[in-house]
Amino acid sequence: EVQLQASGGGSVPAGGSLRLSCVGSGYSFRDKTVAWFRQAPGRAREDVSAIDESDGRIYYADSVKGRATISVDNVENTVYLQMTDLKPEDTAVYYCAAARLELPALVATHSADLWGRGTQVTVSS
Repeated sequence: EVQLQASGGGSVPAGGSLRLSCVGSGYSFRDKTVAWFRQAPGRAREDVSAIDESDGRIYYADSVKGRATISVDNVENTVYLQMTDLKPEDTAVYYCAAARLELPALVATHSADLWGRGTQVTVSS
């Protein structure tokens, strides 16, 4: 079955860190754009970060810039999102998504070919 599996969420105090993982099963990230989005209760889904595996372009939303690092491991077929100095406003369900789109298009449209199930991140103050 072709799917993305997101994991690594949890409950942490403010200032803590988490590393989210997105594993592609039956789906290669080569030449794809992979993005992380998040959705908090009562709020619209928003982009967090993205990486274009074909040219290495990386994007971070202003809300996480300086606190997030996205990377891809083609051997493990996994995309990671390392987040540090977590804030209560980072609390949300985080989703990974992948597409053949260029990075700006995926970030702008959220039109992914494949979505993973979310992983909950809860940051307490």
